[in-house]
Amino acid sequence: MAETTKRAANLLVECLAEQGTDRIFTVPGESFLAVLDALHGGTQIDTVTCRQEGGAAFMACADGALTGRPGVAFVTRGPGATNASIGVHVAHQDSQPMVLFVGDVARPMQGREGFQEVDFPAFFAPISKWAARIDDPSRIPEYVARAFSVAISGRPGPAVLALPEDMLCEDVSARHSPRPRVERPTQAACPDAMQALLALLADAASPVAIVGGAGWNRKARHHFQAFAERIGLPVATAFRRQDAIPASSPVYAGSLGYGPNPKLVERVRNADLILAVGARLGEATTEGYSVPTPDHPGQVLIHVHPDPEELGRVYRTDLALCCAMDEFAEAAALWEDGAIIPFDAGAAANREWREWATHEPNDKAPALDLAACVTLMRESLPHETILANGAGNFAGWFHRYWRYEGYPAQLAPTCGAMGYGVPAGIAAALRHPERPVVAVAGDGDFLMNGQELASAAQAGANLLVVVVDNGAYGTIRMHQEREYPGRVSATELANPDFAALAEAFGAWAARAETTEEFAAAFAESGKREGVRLIHAVTEIEQLAASGATVSSLRNR
Repeated sequence: MAETTKRAANLLVECLAEQGTDRIFTVPGESFLAVLDALHGGTQIDTVTCRQEGGAAFMACADGALTGRPGVAFVTRGPGATNASIGVHVAHQDSQPMVLFVGDVARPMQGREGFQEVDFPAFFAPISKWAARIDDPSRIPEYVARAFSVAISGRPGPAVLALPEDMLCEDVSARHSPRPRVERPTQAACPDAMQALLALLADAASPVAIVGGAGWNRKARHHFQAFAERIGLPVATAFRRQDAIPASSPVYAGSLGYGPNPKLVERVRNADLILAVGARLGEATTEGYSVPTPDHPGQVLIHVHPDPEELGRVYRTDLALCCAMDEFAEAAALWEDGAIIPFDAGAAANREWREWATHEPNDKAPALDLAACVTLMRESLPHETILANGAGNFAGWFHRYWRYEGYPAQLAPTCGAMGYGVPAGIAAALRHPERPVVAVAGDGDFLMNGQELASAAQAGANLLVVVVDNGAYGTIRMHQEREYPGRVSATELANPDFAALAEAFGAWAARAETTEEFAAAFAESGKREGVRLIHAVTEIEQLAASGATVSSLRNR
């Protein structure tokens, strides 16, 4: 009796389904037509067709951030893979699980500079946790399981698998079946290390916690909040990790990163103990490795992280704990130890943050006051709203005045990649159709992936997009005014009518040039379904949420 076989591409799709993949994002390519055919007619995996590989990779990255399981994207070789590399870089620096599959040249073409050939394991190695090529179709279950395991273990991140076109079309024995679903390894907190941590906290006079990052999840959030509130520990969130603790917590101290509350920066600078949980303590979070400094004289640093390679990598660490964030937080919350006398600092830090993050109307506000607009949105939308944004000066207003209450609620690239907000918002709208989703983008930011509005409309996403248009690459203009005042070069933008552009994609849209017009447009958007866009026109004079203007920057 002849042995039954199946096509390698079908085995690959079976492996994805076994790993829990229920959605992939793709720009189709001839190099993986066999996979697209294997997906045809299936009900387990939803295929979202995108318009540019960077957008597809951003969607996969955001989907991984939302679920804790690897987001999955398929792109073609050469131009497709290099376009998608921006999403791999974001997943790497943001510590988010993702698996990128790249259709590759046929095996006989390899090493000949075949059509669109790139050595993908070499190309992606510096920005991924693992990059490999599957040449033997019988090893597909092994490679897929390993990619998913690598993506979710330790410090989560991206894995990349190249798929030779001819390999996908080969037949393999039906005996080859998917490996079982992989899970994140258990990493319990060491009891002795926990005892040492609590002893150090008991001896501290002015401690502060910096939380959010690799492996953070709903369980970690719940338990760490309970622990911090019990002892009155001020909790700051790392850059763009503002949903790591509810904004309503009485010990929430605000977020670090670009444009933070100066009082929070001073609190961290003057702390005698810093408890970093999940955070890498990267450049943005630490003001360029200055608060704290890598050697932090006079300060005790306790660093809790799921990846041993991060501990002691940049910062001298007084006590290092390598464990899962939720395991650590639960152990801290349940630890019975009366040695710690509750601190008053948590409540004081929270008051400072509320003063900083509360908008006070004034007569000198610009025609369209972004602080007022963000406040209006925050007070009108439910707590479970998901906010997605890319990179740009516009984001400062949302960092300051938005309050992240739900979880997960913030999708924002810590590596500062432009063009992320709209694709991330689409991924969120598809993953959580029951929750309101807002994507915020600057004018330069939006035009890097605004074409994905077509993908949103095609997929039936329910999404509000706010485009903040100041006619410039605002962040670069801000730096330019500081370093080369009055010498504007390459930062001015001639923009389209974004509302008309959105309407061309089938979206409802409105243009707002004043705060009142924005309020009216926002109210109308709440009455509609599908893709909606508000084109918010602002003044280039207003460059930062701190209130800095072009003229004031020139005079510094």
